[in-house]
Amino acid sequence: MTGLAITQPLHRAARETPDRIATVDGTRQRTWREIASRCRRVAAVLTDLGVVPGDRVALLAPNGDLFVDFLFGSLWAGAVACPVNTRWTAGEIAYALADCGANLLIVDPGFRSMLGDIRREAPGLREVVMAGPVFEQLIAAADEPDEHLRHGDDLAMILFTGGTTGRSKGVMLSHRALMAYALCLAGAGDAAPGECMLHTAPLFHVGAISGFLACLLGGGRHVFAPAFDAEAVMAVIAGQQVTDLFLVPTMLQAVLDHPRFGEHDLTSARRIYYGAAPMPPALMDRAIAAMPRVGFVQGYGMTETAGSISLLKPADHRDPARLRSAGRAVMAIEARIVDADDREVPVGEIGEIVARGEAVMTGYWNRPEETAEALRGGWMHTGDVGRMDADGYIHVVDRLKDMIITGGENVYSVEVEAVLANHPGVSQCAVVGRPDSRWGERVHAVVVLKPGLETSADDIVAYSRSVLASYKCPRSIEFRTEMPLSAAGKIVKAELRADFPA
Repeated sequence: MTGLAITQPLHRAARETPDRIATVDGTRQRTWREIASRCRRVAAVLTDLGVVPGDRVALLAPNGDLFVDFLFGSLWAGAVACPVNTRWTAGEIAYALADCGANLLIVDPGFRSMLGDIRREAPGLREVVMAGPVFEQLIAAADEPDEHLRHGDDLAMILFTGGTTGRSKGVMLSHRALMAYALCLAGAGDAAPGECMLHTAPLFHVGAISGFLACLLGGGRHVFAPAFDAEAVMAVIAGQQVTDLFLVPTMLQAVLDHPRFGEHDLTSARRIYYGAAPMPPALMDRAIAAMPRVGFVQGYGMTETAGSISLLKPADHRDPARLRSAGRAVMAIEARIVDADDREVPVGEIGEIVARGEAVMTGYWNRPEETAEALRGGWMHTGDVGRMDADGYIHVVDRLKDMIITGGENVYSVEVEAVLANHPGVSQCAVVGRPDSRWGERVHAVVVLKPGLETSADDIVAYSRSVLASYKCPRSIEFRTEMPLSAAGKIVKAELRADFPA
């Protein structure tokens, strides 16, 4: 028994359904036989370039079949795959490459202009491989070697945290961790991916890569969107008969707000997975009403847990008592709520959400102290505040760092945002703490209005006062035309806070 390996489902698909369409990238389609052959040949090329088992191979590419070649080719060669954020600057990319000690970088031609800066700032980078005609010639001429099998607790991937609150950290995920979560999702009944998954979220994001692996386990077809565009997504769903897709809340809102939403046939869609950022209740209610045939699946988790800690399945979305929760822990994870001394709190009480199990990271690359702090007592400390009900459903209240303490009272930004999102003129909102000489912090709301609608700060504050206690209501409102978003679609609150001094 060799233990779990990410390449196992590729072996299985190539053996059992070799002629089934595996990937659709624009007008190009490839079968599992073709994908497996290309991955072996990519591994041969990497080996010829000096890659040995355990080396870190970085990937800089948008969603597409080349990403699949690079990912499985690296793993086939026994390397550790390190996909980097395609929205980072050259300096941010170079920092990540230097931090993880990447030996080789595989680059999509669209990022050619960044290479000079990356190489200057990451001097340890030995080789750069540019996808394109020359690389294709090398692949065509290569043999198909046996796999340098790595499995179980061997390191498979380093995924980088968003870096929105400081330097990005490299999260070490083993073959066992990634496959444990993929198996949980693939076996999750009505929440399991089906026949065809559209990959809209970037594949360097843990939610996207874990969904890809789960769909691969079921033999599903993969359709790639290199970047998110609401109308293009709807057209692809209709044209490719997509059954499953992952949308962060900002993406889901863009689809629902699109003026041509009702013109596309979306009846093939069976499941929409969402996560990565809090879902405003009003948006969730609207989505359920607009797409009654779709089963919604919420995944609550983080990079450090190789996917979701918990899932809120389609059936749970039909239960008002459970709809506002984040669901129950997946099979590979045990979750609990603890106090400041890491003691489990009684059912219903608020504390920090912690998790342990097969899907939890090995640690942060080259950060032993931060690893020890995050995994103290054997539990991954999420930094999220929440509670658990008597049926085991987790209710996320806020991020610890996003909690605002004003006049000695705790204000959870997610609660305030949920109220503001119900205002008829509000399209997007974010709530942060702003320094205040009297109260320590005050509640500050950043708001994007719906197109063509106008409202005043006083109106929004008055609306919040009709629902919330006065100390929770915004004391200041800032209007913007757009929010700063991470590549995963999260509102980057660190940028909002950076606009005013401590």
